Amino acid sequence: MSLKHKLIEQFDPNGVSSFPSIFGLPFDEETADLIIIPVPWEVTVSYSSGTADGPEAILNASAQVDLYESDIHDAWKMGIYMLPIPTDLADRSSSFRILARNYINWLESGSPAEESERFAAVPEIINNASKEMNDWVYEQARKYREKGKLVALVGGDHSTPLGLIKALAEEHTSFGILQIDAHADLRKAYENFEYSHASISYNALKLPQISKLVQVGIRDFCQAEAITAKENNRITTFYDKDIKENLYEGKAWKVICDDIVDQLPNDVYVTIDIDGLDPKLCPNTGTPVAGGFEMEQVMYLMKQVVKSGKKIIGFDLVEVAPGPEGDEWDGNVGARILYRMSNLLGASQGKLNLK
Repeated sequence: MSLKHKLIEQFDPNGVSSFPSIFGLPFDEETADLIIIPVPWEVTVSYSSGTADGPEAILNASAQVDLYESDIHDAWKMGIYMLPIPTDLADRSSSFRILARNYINWLESGSPAEESERFAAVPEIINNASKEMNDWVYEQARKYREKGKLVALVGGDHSTPLGLIKALAEEHTSFGILQIDAHADLRKAYENFEYSHASISYNALKLPQISKLVQVGIRDFCQAEAITAKENNRITTFYDKDIKENLYEGKAWKVICDDIVDQLPNDVYVTIDIDGLDPKLCPNTGTPVAGGFEMEQVMYLMKQVVKSGKKIIGFDLVEVAPGPEGDEWDGNVGARILYRMSNLLGASQGKLNLK
């Protein structure tokens, strides 16, 4: 009997778990099929901070998630394991965040000339630090992919998954990205930060393996991003306003989801910025925007992706931030999205059976 089989035999999915791991599951990096990389990084956030605490908030709240999935039999048996949260990365994020925040404040005050010399080197410093973070994520992703593991990521801000996307691009000659987000994230080096959280989609599109970017729920964007989305034939955007108008006029969500899925290639990477949801579900996220989706709308869309036969090759969940004084609501919602997405990834990869 394998160690994993023994763990499954001894674990009670209906009881109270004493395991401090994600979802209270008994697995580790050897016995889990899915490895989750936590990335506590938020150096370039441009509004509110807190998303660096997202991995810990999700981990803490995950014990509240029941493991039963009515449409995926024994989903928990696949094995999910979140790596230890890297405290050194969190410390670096905090340190560089101070520098970036002061620089952003300088930009917002009109870039006073008398302080130009003080801030001249900041973009390069932040870009180098962000590149080191990206390289670390890439190395982690490659390490576990080489072991045959599925890999997902929890941020942190939306700059964090670039290393994972690059690692997957080395395995796939062509794949698409399905982006759930309030923002287009198509800005080039926003605020002079090459790896800004507002530039993740722009940076991902530099990879020639990305054949398609399908954005869903976008509702806060600049004119330049709108032009980019319109003129780049690799980008298809389903704006929140258009989706809502279609719903109000009687178009079924199932039909809209079919339209979205039809735009995707066979292999799909999913990136979920939690601010794509209605802010009532993520009130403490860094850049909340009125509008957005119910959680079940997004999870239904993801289920349709799997049922269509397209393959999810990886995913991330970013921009989750805990509330003040330990409020776990955002973490609770994030944990439920993470569990469902993990199981849908497993089903898409043939490790679980989806009804």
